[in-house]
Amino acid sequence: MSALAAEAGPEQGNGWDDLVRRWETMDWPEGCKVEIIEGIITAAPAPAARHGSITAKVHRWLVRGISDELNVYQSLALAIPEHSSLYIPDLAVVPEAIVDQGTGNSIPAATAELVVEVTSKGNANHDRVHKLRGYAMGGVPLYLLIDRWHAGRPTATLYGEPKNGLYRVLEVVEFGEKLSLPAPFGLTLDTAEFPVD
Repeated sequence: MSALAAEAGPEQGNGWDDLVRRWETMDWPEGCKVEIIEGIITAAPAPAARHGSITAKVHRWLVRGISDELNVYQSLALAIPEHSSLYIPDLAVVPEAIVDQGTGNSIPAATAELVVEVTSKGNANHDRVHKLRGYAMGGVPLYLLIDRWHAGRPTATLYGEPKNGLYRVLEVVEFGEKLSLPAPFGLTLDTAEFPVD
């Protein structure tokens, strides 16, 4: 399913704080994932079962290998004001102390060590283009894009070394192959466990 978009009108203001305030106070359908993508508030329906299965497998894999100072979050909002974006990734690995000390509804994206997005058919472009650029601009060191809808075969792509709003591709594998995360993780993900549509 596709995401719905709501743009801020002139009466709501057009600054970052006004946009976030609107995101925080609007009533959205329960179960939707509501994000700000390049200045536009979007609401996406709950993901498909296989999307959830992949997310759960990656979550379990990360929990087994991360240090005690880190935690894996599924509903954590990451703010990137310089990109007019506020994302809620499928998974984010963030130092637990940062989240424990947080006072608002989001934390700076740069505090995440890794974000993971699993594409949905209707809005895969958000993850492939907009969020790829946004996470790089926000200084997230590693972005793992699990693309169930990649042309040809599903893939997992690890991006890293963000510079000037761009990532370098560190590794690309097709489902069925293994992908390695660099330090501080030092983990290997077997994508053969992922269901294929």
